[in-house]
Amino acid sequence: MNNRCTMCMLLVMHTTMSCGSRPSGRIDRAGHDLTDVATGRLSAGFPALNTSTDAAPENRKIGRFVIATMNAHLAQQLIGANQQFDLRIGDQFETGRGELIPVTNPATGEVLAEIRAADTDQVRRAVVAARSTVEQDTLGTPAERSACLQRLADVIEEHTDEILNTVIAETGTPISTARGMHVGTPVRYLRWLAQATLADRTEYLGREPGPPVNEAMVVYRPIGVVAGIAAYNYPLMFAAMKVGAAFAAGCPSVLLSSPHSPLTLLNFGNWVDEAGFPKDAVSVLAGGVEVAQALIDCPDVAKVTFTGSVPAGTAVMKRAAEGLRGVVLELGGKSAAILLPSSDPKAVVGSVHSRYLRNAGQGCGSPTRILVHRSHLDEFLAASREYYDNVGVGDPFDPDTIVGPVISEPHRDRVQSFVNAALAAGGEILAQGTLPDTDRGWWVRPTLIGGLNNDAEINQEEIFGPVATVLVYDNVDEAVAIANKSKFGLHASIFGPHDEAMALVHRLEVGLVTFNGGAPVRSDAPNGGWKESGIGRERGEAGIREFLEPVTVQWPVTD
Repeated sequence: MNNRCTMCMLLVMHTTMSCGSRPSGRIDRAGHDLTDVATGRLSAGFPALNTSTDAAPENRKIGRFVIATMNAHLAQQLIGANQQFDLRIGDQFETGRGELIPVTNPATGEVLAEIRAADTDQVRRAVVAARSTVEQDTLGTPAERSACLQRLADVIEEHTDEILNTVIAETGTPISTARGMHVGTPVRYLRWLAQATLADRTEYLGREPGPPVNEAMVVYRPIGVVAGIAAYNYPLMFAAMKVGAAFAAGCPSVLLSSPHSPLTLLNFGNWVDEAGFPKDAVSVLAGGVEVAQALIDCPDVAKVTFTGSVPAGTAVMKRAAEGLRGVVLELGGKSAAILLPSSDPKAVVGSVHSRYLRNAGQGCGSPTRILVHRSHLDEFLAASREYYDNVGVGDPFDPDTIVGPVISEPHRDRVQSFVNAALAAGGEILAQGTLPDTDRGWWVRPTLIGGLNNDAEINQEEIFGPVATVLVYDNVDEAVAIANKSKFGLHASIFGPHDEAMALVHRLEVGLVTFNGGAPVRSDAPNGGWKESGIGRERGEAGIREFLEPVTVQWPVTD
């Protein structure tokens, strides 16, 4: 690693933002102690986290962001430990030769790093390297692959602080969400995959009378080279679902990061190396549309797994179809949260709103259409206004923050355009949160909108921001009809008694239904959607089988 060139130009941010005072009673803190400033393997360009109790005395707080005047030792420690962000091609690390990609901190708008994307030759070599593992059968036995996945989970856990600093800086995900979704979920899934790798999936079909009498079985073989294309919002989770599941099935992979959050996934290439994966089993690239197209077009790619928007997923599917390659697409959502007449709206309001506000609404399963029984509307809105008045918005490194920034300035403008259009169409703001007192970064004010029917644009299009709507219904049949009247079919949330919620499951056109706030993501449960929410499944046994081909073996029986 020391012999590889440093690919990033990291900026020392002594003043990330200057936030004014906030009203008392908010769900956030005034600032960090220096114990929240990392002293680990990070560049000074990253705000920092660490559980260390060592603290430099030269530290002062402004608003909710820390301005740390570092002592010489701490500064040397940070600046002298710059992370290195190179592409991983086969088992070699090298500088990208494509376009320059600036990576910005969405909380400040400042450039964190500048990296080079892969060029078409680097894409080709990554795929050729992956294909060589298939031809030479070098990915190892199930037991050996299982051990690699366990070690990868261990390595990621060991790098938790580094991951959190990097991923929060490049995506803006608040630490309150990042610790679970960016580290905990991928680690749990990799450990589950390590066990699932050992399963014997052979199916014995038994004897058939014929004539002639015969027996048969089905064996499952790895499909070949997998191209994984990740979205920006949860990069490490996508790496685990694409690279991890492919490797469990016995497939090599080439992983392409989003240009908005490449740093975490380029680090993932280091962790694969550290975990001792077989030579050429995993390549990690960075780049935009042109790199994705070059990757999909490679003739040795057997299947493409993509997470992103519907337009992008449609383009991926069309491109893959030219080579008759299969796809797994995890796309958009416009999920409904149904508050049953027997639910307590005041009791569930925190669970309802926090689910879509976390990560600034940048989650495909966010329940942004909230269906409330008419008799509960006033009570729900009163509780919602109180929640919005107190929700933490701002510093992603503050554990009390729920809503951070959105990923980019164009995306902020897109989200705000939906709000403006809804108000122009006759909608009204039912509740609204605050914004940090800064003109830097890409912030959207948390907003709850009502007064529009389910056909309105804001109720039909995925916004991917901290914005939700309230829809009123008079009976449960109407609520189900509203929930299903969508081009998406990813997720539905139901709040109310278990038996009543269970009775609705078979009526909802979605791939996931959760009751009363659900629970942490299950590694053994498939995830995917109906309609335009995607094709195929990730996670669980179904996620592994996406990368396996069934082969029937049949023979006559003469005894």
